[in-house]
Amino acid sequence: MTPEDFKRKLTAIFSADVVGYSRLMGEDEAATVKTLEAYKQVMFVLIKQHRGRVVDSPGDNVLAEFASVVDAVQCGVAVHKEIQARNRELPEIRRMQFRIGINLGDVIEEEARIYGDGVNIAARLESLADPGGICVSKTAFDHIEAKLPLGYEYLGEQAVKNIAKPVGAYKVLMEPRVTVKAQAKPKEGAQRRLMFIALAGVLVVAAGAAAFWQFVVRPSRPPVEKASKERMALPLPDKPSIAVMPFLNMTGEQKQDFFCDGLSESLITALSKVPQLFVIARESTFSYKGKGAKVRQVSEELGVQYVLEGSVQRAGDRVRVTAQLIDALKGHHLWSERYDRSVKDIFELQDEITMKILTELQVKITEGEAARIYAKGTKNLQAYLKVLEGDGYRNQTNKEANAVAKRLYHEAVDLDPNYPMANIGLARAIGFDVLFGVSKSPEETLSNSMKWAQKAVELDNSSAEAYAALSTTFVYMRQHGKAIEAGERAVMLDPNSAMALYTLAMALNYSYRSDEALPLLRQALRLNPFVPRYYHHFSTACRETGRYEEGIAGLKKSLQFAPNDVIARVVLVSLYMYAGREDEARATVAEIQRIDPNFSLARFSRWTAWKEGPRRDRFIDSLRKAGLT
Repeated sequence: MTPEDFKRKLTAIFSADVVGYSRLMGEDEAATVKTLEAYKQVMFVLIKQHRGRVVDSPGDNVLAEFASVVDAVQCGVAVHKEIQARNRELPEIRRMQFRIGINLGDVIEEEARIYGDGVNIAARLESLADPGGICVSKTAFDHIEAKLPLGYEYLGEQAVKNIAKPVGAYKVLMEPRVTVKAQAKPKEGAQRRLMFIALAGVLVVAAGAAAFWQFVVRPSRPPVEKASKERMALPLPDKPSIAVMPFLNMTGEQKQDFFCDGLSESLITALSKVPQLFVIARESTFSYKGKGAKVRQVSEELGVQYVLEGSVQRAGDRVRVTAQLIDALKGHHLWSERYDRSVKDIFELQDEITMKILTELQVKITEGEAARIYAKGTKNLQAYLKVLEGDGYRNQTNKEANAVAKRLYHEAVDLDPNYPMANIGLARAIGFDVLFGVSKSPEETLSNSMKWAQKAVELDNSSAEAYAALSTTFVYMRQHGKAIEAGERAVMLDPNSAMALYTLAMALNYSYRSDEALPLLRQALRLNPFVPRYYHHFSTACRETGRYEEGIAGLKKSLQFAPNDVIARVVLVSLYMYAGREDEARATVAEIQRIDPNFSLARFSRWTAWKEGPRRDRFIDSLRKAGLT
């Protein structure tokens, strides 16, 4: 190989192999190979999801590379959580665990392969990791220490095979933001002397140390980089503004994500009921999930002053929740607390955290304004948890996940038929069957969706969520007057609800009242700027009011969040055609046909919610002229 045959680059190298692979193969070769291949496929998918590339996968090893160390470590954590969850389905003796080593280093790239010390170090670090654990080099650690909510234990300088200099190594912990320095192990004699000294001294200093810690020393918190008003993408509101970040799942079990997400969602919902607050909606804050975003970034991108972070650890019926409220503009913590409770007390805990936030932000409210929305109407904890889990699946917006969501909502209704949120979730999930094209009789499906939405309203006529679900179903049944009426009721009940504002705007849009829909959509997008479907109707309203370029810009922003969003591209085609930009419209048609070769304009036209009339005809005709069939 000559220097002309290869190139060098800096990359994050990810190396994983199976713990005790020879033993597993010796005991049951066929079962081991079957499990290994299944787990490797899981790993391949997660590597791709974290923007990595599988380089090679011989035997029980997987070698991958990432442009970002953050992505590599997040992928490693996700791999272990998924493998751990799958292992529970296997007999203990057949469970398979991986070790993962991650290094940031210079490598030689030849075609699709990578070579060099950077790769070798990752492989050696892998052997230092615990089963089901991750070990990273110091070069990698320097790039992630302040970016991920993980802890680390320094293992010291490690002599590794075929590498001239020792390599600094860190074990990745699952406890948040704790870095433990390795200590040199004392010799046996010295160890005894130290033990006696420690035992003699501990009784003398214990009481004083406890008092000193309580009243003088405060537990240190990681510094917060100040946000800047000048760099904010959106202007600060004229009232306290807050983003509630998704609480981190520290249980080590991916299936507990719904519980952590549910806590965050409940806090968002409760806070949004307070008129004196400006609360960013769930979809926008959850777009940061798993990305290790800094408080400054969140503040500047969402245009808020305050950020709430937290984590959840759950073991059986016990739960530990940590939460901290941060003033991003001042760069300091307003409040932090840890709660150890029974899972049965989760509703009370949500109220307690909500009230603490409101107190810190000096918001004066009445007792009823901090009501538990998700918990309201049920005392059945399992029903509550199934609704939270169902929401997690439904928000994935694909037909497979929606089928799981429907099952969970049905189970929640069986547990508590009078639980409003279970009925709301079921109404929405059933309605999605029409959008996903899986309904054999859309008319019957929408009638079924309406039944559950109406029952939710009957159970709780003070619920904005219930009226929003009702309005959406009326829209797709083309009963626009009733849709507007239900949407107006939702907004009246919760004027800070992005969903309520969006739902009413959608009904107005489809009724050719886009001039009224546009300000509502601007407000919804301010509360929830990262939801692609909001841009669909915002840009539609722009099109119908002659703001073509603004609508095009909105959809281009939307496609940054959802690159494969076909509906966004359909609306974009119409905007290009209305603006006289036919070449760009035809190029967008080609993208639609690439993403969804089965797209049918006839089917789309049949189920579009527009009222019959010349505007609808012009819209469909513009799509046909651009080349959609």
